[in-house]
Amino acid sequence: MAFATINGITVHYELLGEPDAKNLVVFSNSLGTDFRIWLPLFDEISEDISVLLYDSRGHGLTGGADNPFGMGDLVDDLIALVEHVGIKRAVFCGLSVGGLICQGVWQKRPDLVKKLMLCDTAAKIGTADIWNGRIDAIAKDGLESIADNVMQRWFTPDFHSERAEELAGYRLMLTRQPADGYSATCAAIRDTDFTDALATISVPVLCVVGDQDGSTPPELVEAMAGAIPNARFEIIESCGHIPCVEQPEELAELLQSFLKKA
Repeated sequence: MAFATINGITVHYELLGEPDAKNLVVFSNSLGTDFRIWLPLFDEISEDISVLLYDSRGHGLTGGADNPFGMGDLVDDLIALVEHVGIKRAVFCGLSVGGLICQGVWQKRPDLVKKLMLCDTAAKIGTADIWNGRIDAIAKDGLESIADNVMQRWFTPDFHSERAEELAGYRLMLTRQPADGYSATCAAIRDTDFTDALATISVPVLCVVGDQDGSTPPELVEAMAGAIPNARFEIIESCGHIPCVEQPEELAELLQSFLKKA
């Protein structure tokens, strides 16, 4: 475990490997999770891949939940963390809101981005009504009140029936996030639309989605891929919104193939 003061908050991160490694991937996690969601992936990837993991603002062991923040803050946090650990250029892999953050890094600091892997995300996710409804529900009854619905969106029916212990653990991960940090991130997603910027992305891009994703369905992710010049689009079978948990072998195979391509 490592901590740094970034933009006035304590950020929890872990750098595994060297900051100047040839194959270095920066992972950005999804709403309601922390960087532990990526750990199942590491049993499947080769040892020559270095990684930077971190908990985004208002999540996990990272601070900042006490004050309102927006997508610009989330993007600036990741840029500052990358600079703090000495990374000059890397592959950025973001899941859900993490994918939005990585798109924001590309817009603000394209010099840092070697490639983009955008998992179960889009340039715009959901509607204002959806996010406002979720924020209101949390304010009234807490994260526990939305947990079962979120689990339905995150994981497939097979995961629910066959991996009940893991399901319970990830449900706890969600409900133990700071409610204020979760709600502020909901507002950041609500207010973000990178659609017009997709055509400007000039680095290699891989867009990935689970075939049963209930949060960012395949057609939404495919539409994003179609708007990015030369982007590759892949569907992971028997998978919901969090492929690094539900199908880490398949996601690792796609990641390693993507890293090898020029």
